[in-house]
Amino acid sequence: MVHTTITEPETVTDYEQVRASIAARFTNPLDLPKEIFSDPTVYREELERIFYGPYWHPVAHRAELGEVNSFKTTWLGEVPILVSRGADDRIRAFVNTCTHRGTLLEQREVGVAREFQCPYHRWLFNSNGEFCGAPGEREFRSDFDRKDYALPELRVSEIAGLIFVTRHPETPLLETFLGECADPVRDCLIDDGDLTLLGYQKVVYKTNWKTYFDNDFYHAPLLHTGFRIMGWQGGKGDVRITQPVGHFSVGYQSTPYVDNGYLADPSVVQFRGTDDRARVVALRPVTVMTKHVDTINVRFARPRGVDRTEVSYAFFGHASDTEEYRQHRVRQASNLLGPSGFITIEDAAVFNRQQMTADDGTLARFVKGVDGRPEDATQNDEIGNTVGWANYRKVMGFDH
Repeated sequence: MVHTTITEPETVTDYEQVRASIAARFTNPLDLPKEIFSDPTVYREELERIFYGPYWHPVAHRAELGEVNSFKTTWLGEVPILVSRGADDRIRAFVNTCTHRGTLLEQREVGVAREFQCPYHRWLFNSNGEFCGAPGEREFRSDFDRKDYALPELRVSEIAGLIFVTRHPETPLLETFLGECADPVRDCLIDDGDLTLLGYQKVVYKTNWKTYFDNDFYHAPLLHTGFRIMGWQGGKGDVRITQPVGHFSVGYQSTPYVDNGYLADPSVVQFRGTDDRARVVALRPVTVMTKHVDTINVRFARPRGVDRTEVSYAFFGHASDTEEYRQHRVRQASNLLGPSGFITIEDAAVFNRQQMTADDGTLARFVKGVDGRPEDATQNDEIGNTVGWANYRKVMGFDH
């Protein structure tokens, strides 16, 4: 005899009930009710209002699509995305799903393909996203029109080779959305964006996406041993904040490492380039870019549930690099700023420890320098975080 267990469906709480409860505790914009980091109903609403709302999201750099018909797959929230450099050399982004029965179309993360074939019924699409044909097409429904079955296309925009997408028709122009942080993005990408891909590192943090992104500048010399032993505590820096959305960046001069015996081979953190402008840019909702010493890094992140965040660390060089310089960048990138880098390795433990307390009913509070104006922010305070949180509070309906 076969015994079948019937599982009751998961109860979905109405967002209005949750919103009212959280809003009642959101009395101070500097104090965050911690259930926003653990409530699955809040998470589902964030997908709709933020990830599928009027925001631009970086999904790739042109350096990852180095030739015609190259592609990259990624995700926007929980929507699979296919970024393709088509046969006409134009970059497009599609929902990565067959328009027949909804099967995930392309599983490879990167590659080159003139056509994409669905494994289920062998429907075929070209690199421009057009439907090309399928077995048994003569027997298709009478109103079948090939044009109606092209891959669903998203809006695409670009700055310094960095490719952004949005699903929302009312998202403003990219330069407007980036505001004060448009030039820092160019700065991170060496202005012309003429980069080459060095490689990737990927990690899944056991934390809410907002905790991952809210990793302030204030913590760096306090948490990261590498910052202290290399003398990279930094000063005020050039801080820029885009209001009201809350992108923020800091620019500073890299301090050359003086060998003090901590590293077996100090050449791994040696600065060999000519562009010593260091920069960190945090683009809401969940992208971080860094240019430090000779490392150029874009961290493409996505939520994988209320308590998981996947981050793909993409590392780049410049097209003008010599082979020797390129190898130096590869070695430095893999050791310095990746998920287990000299000056970033402690982040994962802190993210995990923050998520472990997300259901304790208390508040996450911002205190350092937050009485000042955003235009007076430094890299050693928390002002840059609070602008974005004010916007989040409004977007999610937590304002009183």
